[in-house]
Amino acid sequence: MSTYTITCCSTADLSAAHLESRGIPYVCFHFTLNGETYPDDLGKSISFADFYKAMEEGAETSTAQVNISEYLDFFTPILEQGQDILHVCLSSGLSGSYNSAVNAALIARERFPERKVYVVDSLGASSGFGLIMDQLADLRDEGKTIEEVRDWAEENKLRMNHWFFSTDLKYYVRGGRISKASGFVGTVLGICPLLNMDAEGHLVPRSKIRTKKRVMAEIVNRMEQYAENGTDYDGKCFISQSAFLEEAQAVADMIEARFPKLNGKVQIYNIGTTIGSHTGPGTVAVFFWGRDRSLPML
Repeated sequence: MSTYTITCCSTADLSAAHLESRGIPYVCFHFTLNGETYPDDLGKSISFADFYKAMEEGAETSTAQVNISEYLDFFTPILEQGQDILHVCLSSGLSGSYNSAVNAALIARERFPERKVYVVDSLGASSGFGLIMDQLADLRDEGKTIEEVRDWAEENKLRMNHWFFSTDLKYYVRGGRISKASGFVGTVLGICPLLNMDAEGHLVPRSKIRTKKRVMAEIVNRMEQYAENGTDYDGKCFISQSAFLEEAQAVADMIEARFPKLNGKVQIYNIGTTIGSHTGPGTVAVFFWGRDRSLPML
């Protein structure tokens, strides 16, 4: 049995069953839907279908990060069981939760001086963050020490490529990410923005592509361009989607046809309520190991 536990935030957007099967406890962010607050608990409190249906019907949403006290409450039982902790956070470019986790870890180490508590900024989000966690669980299961797994995460996290597109711009307008005028013009023209994540963990628009069909093809082209070894990529690929399963499955089918050496089938997960509160329904995101994001764009 390992002497340490790998933990993450609910914003890794894997299923509860997957995280449990890999032995990865998670701490929940929070979201508010029409004035009522819920934990972002991977679809347990509110189903993903009900959440995105409410958004489509105009529900107001907001999100809240995990605070220091919540992190400390999450860490304490694990430490009391004699386990060290390697916690990985949602990108600091999207949330202040990393700073909260670091401060909670300082307090935890004071209370449990015999224990180790490490915190890593994933600089990732959604199932890209989740794919990092999946790899760290593999390394743990191979017998790597907590320091070896932590160091691997720090050295390799920028190789996790995030590419995604959205088909409904009203949620970007509502969140202030684009102007009403740009949103109106984009909607009329059928613009589907294609974005990725940069080296600081920020989401960056890369292309404005007309029609859903074209952006679905383009996201697979970007994977070929940026994946490790191109079409000979033999790692895992995860997809997350928000009330857009048919389109996500179509992208998965294209990826499996283009990349015959993939490690297993493409795994599709739901974009959780924290990330989904900002993207809205109609989003597909693709995650894979590839070109370091600190390098210039191709």
